[in-house]
Amino acid sequence: MVQRLHRSGTVPKLNKIAASFIGATLAFMVATRIVKSAPGVDVITYHNDNARTGQNLSETILTPASVISSMFGKRGLFSLDGKVDAQPLFVSALSMPALGTHDVLYAVTEHDSVYALDSVTGAVLWRTSTLGAGETTSDTRGCSQVTPEIGITSTPVIDRSRGTSGVIYVVAMSRAGSTYFQRLHALDLATGAELFGGPKTIQASFPGNGAGSSGGSVVFDPKQYEERAALTMLNGRIILAWTSHCDIDPYTGWIMAYDANTLAQSSVLNITPNGSRGGFWMAGAGPAVDPQGNIYLLDGNGTFDTALTGAGFPSQGNFGNAFLKIATSSSLAVADYFATFDTVAATNADTDLGSGGTLVLPDLVDGTGQTRHLAVGAGKDGHIYVVNRDAMGKWNASSNQSYQDISGALGGSVFSMPAYFNNTVYYGAVGSTLKAFAITNARLATSPSSASARSFAYPGTTPGISGAGSTNGIVWAVENSNPAVLHAYDARDLTRELYNSNQAAGGRDQFGAGNKFITPTIANGQVFVGTASGVAVFGIFAGPSAPTGLRILP
Repeated sequence: MVQRLHRSGTVPKLNKIAASFIGATLAFMVATRIVKSAPGVDVITYHNDNARTGQNLSETILTPASVISSMFGKRGLFSLDGKVDAQPLFVSALSMPALGTHDVLYAVTEHDSVYALDSVTGAVLWRTSTLGAGETTSDTRGCSQVTPEIGITSTPVIDRSRGTSGVIYVVAMSRAGSTYFQRLHALDLATGAELFGGPKTIQASFPGNGAGSSGGSVVFDPKQYEERAALTMLNGRIILAWTSHCDIDPYTGWIMAYDANTLAQSSVLNITPNGSRGGFWMAGAGPAVDPQGNIYLLDGNGTFDTALTGAGFPSQGNFGNAFLKIATSSSLAVADYFATFDTVAATNADTDLGSGGTLVLPDLVDGTGQTRHLAVGAGKDGHIYVVNRDAMGKWNASSNQSYQDISGALGGSVFSMPAYFNNTVYYGAVGSTLKAFAITNARLATSPSSASARSFAYPGTTPGISGAGSTNGIVWAVENSNPAVLHAYDARDLTRELYNSNQAAGGRDQFGAGNKFITPTIANGQVFVGTASGVAVFGIFAGPSAPTGLRILP
C-alpha cells in the first residue's frame, strides 16, 4: 500500500504545534538566512559508506562553534507508526513527480512501513506498507530483543542510479497466522512503488547436516531468523546477513546475495552448515567492504571446528564466533578469517564477537614504509581486534594471531559500531566512556588519547562523525537512557562536550526514552535520531533570539 501526500497536504503532528505555523516559520527562517544549503551529500547506506566509517566529511553547517545549546537543538519530532530501529537515510535534491524536488529522509518502522519524508518539514511524501494482504507484523518470537512487534529492523540501502528515480531496498518480516515471511522489497525512491517484480520471498538451502537440516541440507526457516545487520549494496548485488531471535534454536549463520536489478537470489553461504548458531547480530551494523569487494563480519557464538584443513580452515566448514572475510566476486565464500585461541570457550560462555560491528580502515603505512590493509572489530570480551586483511591470522590453539589484540582499553563489552576520522578510531563500549584511539604507523594506540566524561549504559553507543574534510570534526553519540540523550563532542578532544540534549531549560530538546542500537544520521546541517515512535530532528536555530520551546522545521 502506498500513500502519497503533497507538501501542502497532510503534515504529521509535531508535538501538537499546528501545521499552519509552517508557513510562518519558513518566512522567519528565510528572513534570518537560516535556510537549507545547496544540495548536499547523501547518506544512502548504514554508517555513511561501505567501509562503515560513519563519517560525513561534507558537513559545512554544523561546526564546533555553532553546535551549542543557544544555537542548536531539537527542531522537530516526526511521528511515525512504529519503532525506528534502523538508521534513517537521506537523499538530497530528489525530483519527485507532482511533488517537486525535496531533500528526503527515509525511515522504516517495526510496523512494516517505509516512509519518505521531507527532511525539513516532516511532511509525508509517501508511505508504503510492506505487509501482504491479510498479514500482520511478526510477534516477538519469544525474544525480548525487538519488541513489541517485528517488522523492518535492519537499515535499508539506497541506489540512486537504478530504476527511474533510484531504489531503496528493504527486508521486512511479517506473518499470516502461523506462517511467517521474510521478503526483499525494491521501492521507487520517488513514489514508493514496488519495482523489479518485487517483493521477493526469501528462501534458501545449503549443503550440510547442521541445525534445522533436512535431507542433507540446512534450510532457511523465516520464522527463526531476523535481519538485524544492515543491507549492503556491492557490485550490483544486495548482501543480507541473518541472525536469530535471541539464541532460540535451531538456527545457523546465513549470508545471501540478491541481484539488485531482478531480485533473483545469486548466491547463498552458510558459515555453520554442519553445526549450529553463528548468527550475525553486529549491533545492526552492515558488513564492511574493502576496495577489492570482500566483506567483513563478526558472527556470534556457534560451532567452530578446531580440526583444521591443510589451509588452516575449519574441517567441517563451521566458523562460529569468528572475524570473517567473505569473497563476493562470484559465489559467496569464506576467503580468510581470524578466531581467538579460546573461541570454543568463548562460545560456551556467550562472550562472542558477534555483538559488535566491523570497520575497514583506509590504507595505512607502518614504520617500515609498508602499506597495511587493516580492519577492526570488537565484541563481548572487550578486546579490540585489528586484523591484516591480507592475512587475518586464522586460528591457533595457544595464542591469537591477529595483527593487534588490545585488551583492557575499552572498559566494557562492545554491542556497538566504531567510527573513523582523521587517523582515529572511536569506540563506545557498554558501561564505559566514548573513547578515541589514535593510529600511528598503522597501529592503534593501546590506550585512548581522549575520552568523554559521560559513560554510556547498554548497549554503549555507536558514534557518527561530521566534518568539513579534516576540519570541524564533531562526534555524535546517542545515550540509551530515559530520556535519551544526543551528545556532540569535539572530535579532537572528547573531554570537550559541545552540546547535549539535556542542557536546555525545560526539557526543550528531549525526545523520549532511549532506543537500542540507534545510529545518528548527520546530513545537510541536521541530525536525525530514530526513536521508539518516529525520528527526532536536530539543527541550528536562528540564534539566541529565536523563540523558545519546541520548533517546527522550516
